[in-house]
Amino acid sequence: MSEHIRPLRQSDLEAVLEWRNHPDVRQYMYTTHEITWQEHLSWFIANEQSGRHHLLIYEKNGTPRGFIKFTPKTCDNVCDWGFYLSPDAERGAGQALGRAALNYGFNELGLHKVCGEALGFNERSRRFHTKLGFIEEGYHAEQHFDGKKYHDVVSFGLLRKSWQMREVNDETGI
Repeated sequence: MSEHIRPLRQSDLEAVLEWRNHPDVRQYMYTTHEITWQEHLSWFIANEQSGRHHLLIYEKNGTPRGFIKFTPKTCDNVCDWGFYLSPDAERGAGQALGRAALNYGFNELGLHKVCGEALGFNERSRRFHTKLGFIEEGYHAEQHFDGKKYHDVVSFGLLRKSWQMREVNDETGI
């Protein structure tokens, strides 16, 4: 089984848009409307031109299976991350994407900290972050309005040193 993280290419955009617009993905996003091709292309161009964002594809056995984005916060080595899988990805692919993306972020991009958020009702994402070693750093009551109602937002953080310690422990079985 070969896993790989690589930069997003324009040739990936159609698949990424299809994943993003799938109801199973879209329901957990801050923007829940169906994204148009023009919106998607404009987003890609703006992110590419900024030079600040890392748009990435997670591949398994040579097939794109997920999307990851690292966005610098106040300094370049502290980033927010966002991600989603192909809706038909096999069971366990989320954790594999998470581990591969975090290894890439900490080892290739030299990140000091990765920050994430989940809508309060998204228990799956909250468990996902916790399993990867993230610490819940904040609970923000009714912080996001989706056009119909307010939702709580949970924020997470993971430091490089915590990730590295976790990886060493996983390798040694401690």
